[in-house]
Amino acid sequence: MPGNDLPLSRFRVLDLTRARSGPTATRQLGDWGADVVKIETPPALGNVDAIPSVRHGFDFQNLHRNKRSMTLNLKSDEGRSIFLRLAEGADVVVENFRPAVKHRLGVDYEAVRKVNPGIVYGSISGFGQTGPYADRPGLDQIAQGMSGLMSITGLPGQGPVRVGTAIVDTSAGMLLAQGILVALLEREVSGQGQWVHTSLLEAAIQVLDFQAARYLKDGQVPGQAGNSHPTEIPASVFPTADGYINIQAGNQHIFERLSRAIGAPDLPKDPAYASKELRSRNRDRLHGAIGERTRMRKSLDWVEILNEAGVPCGPIYDVGQAFNDPHVKQLGLDPAVTHPTLGTFRVVGQATKLARTPHRMRFACLEIGEHTAEVLAGIGYDAAAVAALRERGVV
Repeated sequence: MPGNDLPLSRFRVLDLTRARSGPTATRQLGDWGADVVKIETPPALGNVDAIPSVRHGFDFQNLHRNKRSMTLNLKSDEGRSIFLRLAEGADVVVENFRPAVKHRLGVDYEAVRKVNPGIVYGSISGFGQTGPYADRPGLDQIAQGMSGLMSITGLPGQGPVRVGTAIVDTSAGMLLAQGILVALLEREVSGQGQWVHTSLLEAAIQVLDFQAARYLKDGQVPGQAGNSHPTEIPASVFPTADGYINIQAGNQHIFERLSRAIGAPDLPKDPAYASKELRSRNRDRLHGAIGERTRMRKSLDWVEILNEAGVPCGPIYDVGQAFNDPHVKQLGLDPAVTHPTLGTFRVVGQATKLARTPHRMRFACLEIGEHTAEVLAGIGYDAAAVAALRERGVV
């Protein structure tokens, strides 16, 4: 397999995941070189992911690059037996079924641990592995609502608003990947694997971060603040002569820099803005005063002026503008992959950079079951045996 010089190339991952959160976790491992074997339901059994219009779409291709694909019917005894044989030589198993499903299939942590005590077994569920909601189906927006995230998103009085990306699915996948790596490091000391699990609800609550801490420490229940920062003021979206820009100047010394840069040096001397608490109480008035000044110039003029003055600010792009910004271009966040059917296209790259081990895209998401024979050959199945498994509907 290409990528044997990448940091995780010594690890093999059996990927039982579906939807987004689980595939995000295994994508992280695959992108850094792990041999990820995506185990899929044979198309004849009704695998939704096998539909070409889904598989060849932007989302599936982005989620499942750098993974090999094999098919296996885990509902059959023979399929389950093959999975456990594969697990004997694996380092990691990842799944995001509802908690009861893996037990019903016989591929849960305890079952895998019996054949491989060193296995690191990663799980994502909607609400956790135990508790009154454990067996409920969970999706990103449901967790956004239950965590409180939607209650702090949007304009004051607007009503709950979802975040404009699948932030919970993505965060849960990233957190699980991190947990798996921690468990692999711990295994180097103890020699033992372990079960690593998180949930969409837990990830959503962790993402709340300082908003959750406001409640836990001080008993404050945060509300919607729209485009304004909830605690650091002034920090918001401000109008310009040709649109809007973001300015964040909550610290006193930066507020003073901002005031001078926009030609309103006396703003910090106003008793209504003398402290962080007073600026919070009089936020709308202060933002209005700043907006009166920022309307006088175009957005890019202000970006240049304010950055020169040491005031954090920036343009507000759509997604296309973001990827076409010259600075974003040099960050390399849109690596190309080449697919045998779809040709060459770009996917979302890794935000983390390693100085000695540069990340590179190895291969695109390939067709379902493309590596079935190759993976099974690794545990002793020859071509005739694989053909017989296909005939019986096991793969």
